[in-house]
Amino acid sequence: MTASGGDATKGLVVVHYAELGTKGKNRSFFVGVLRRNLRRALVGLPIANVQSRHARIFVELAAPLDDDLRSELSARLGAVMGIATFSFAERIPGRPLDRLEQEACRLVERALAGGAAIRTFAVDTRRGDKSFPIPSPEINRRIGAAIGARTGLGVDIRNADLTVGVEVLPDSILLYGEREEGQRGLPVGASARVVSLLSSGIDSPVASYRILARGCRVIYVHFHSMPYTKRASVDLTLDLVRQLAPYQPKSELYLVPLAEIQRKIAVEAQSSIRVVLYRRWMIRLAEKVAAKVGARALVTGDSIGQVASQTVENLSVTQGAATLPILRPLVATGKEEIIRMARRIGTYDISTQPYEDCCAFLMPQNPETHVRPEDVARAEDALGPMDDLVWDALGRAERHVIPCVPERKGP
Repeated sequence: MTASGGDATKGLVVVHYAELGTKGKNRSFFVGVLRRNLRRALVGLPIANVQSRHARIFVELAAPLDDDLRSELSARLGAVMGIATFSFAERIPGRPLDRLEQEACRLVERALAGGAAIRTFAVDTRRGDKSFPIPSPEINRRIGAAIGARTGLGVDIRNADLTVGVEVLPDSILLYGEREEGQRGLPVGASARVVSLLSSGIDSPVASYRILARGCRVIYVHFHSMPYTKRASVDLTLDLVRQLAPYQPKSELYLVPLAEIQRKIAVEAQSSIRVVLYRRWMIRLAEKVAAKVGARALVTGDSIGQVASQTVENLSVTQGAATLPILRPLVATGKEEIIRMARRIGTYDISTQPYEDCCAFLMPQNPETHVRPEDVARAEDALGPMDDLVWDALGRAERHVIPCVPERKGP
């Protein structure tokens, strides 16, 4: 990337972060991760520079900002974890207040002409350069007076329909209108890698999203029972990972066959504890993948009491198969809230398509909701060595890599 040279005719996006600003001495690390992720998310677009200045990140464009570029930037920036808000800004070189007043009035007039429902406005000035002789309240007053005289709009400092942002820098002033909402949270890569056990259902994609928002790089593992079940769960899981892909620089999905392990359990273990045994072996297989990719924890979509395997007792027995921590971000979340989140992130319509889950293969009619650890221990002792089945499943696993930005087709 090359510097834009401060060309005022080129576009500029001001990225604001919230939680990162509370990190004290570690803030530069978090901001550096966010800048790196921004560059990756914006690959293929005319970006001249991404730099951190005055507790903001400035994305300077190498081309004028037209409607198509603005729409693409909004979509991509809106998916980057760690961004609180972002704004498309105009740079006014030399810092003349008379021109700033004129441009601020034009900004509000354009918003009104575009059909925005605006009855009140506010002006929010921040001086990144404290040597600028006019204090922020005075700048707010002067610009506000000009906008009010030109448009007739009222002022509402606390709950304005439109807030005009002003940033005073050493060599220029930035002017922008409404801020667009980001994902907030922490930038992906600021926390450890984790492996998420991803089904085709509603819960686990939402759990994965919440962990991504805490800065973890997520590697996905999906267990299937092909060829004894149809391929639908695999195809839907691929669609789910594609839907979640914009939230991190690159997504990996491992498709692991579980059917032979399930068949052995179905033949040799009592049916009432079969599902818990399935899940314990999923945990062990997921930990093998975690060791391969350097992950430090597992993630599941468990929510207490939703299904028989998710009672506190059964979750405890499942946890006993793990050597890594199991993160359960939805553990106390109700189904209605999970569904609302799934709709918001776009996974609900995918998750509600018909499919055969691997746990539905050889599912017992009456699964035990209070499995005892000693019963599981006896059942697993009776199964005998499982290493051959485990390594066979891992050897037949498929790895898929899904980029953050969809690859363009054609020339």
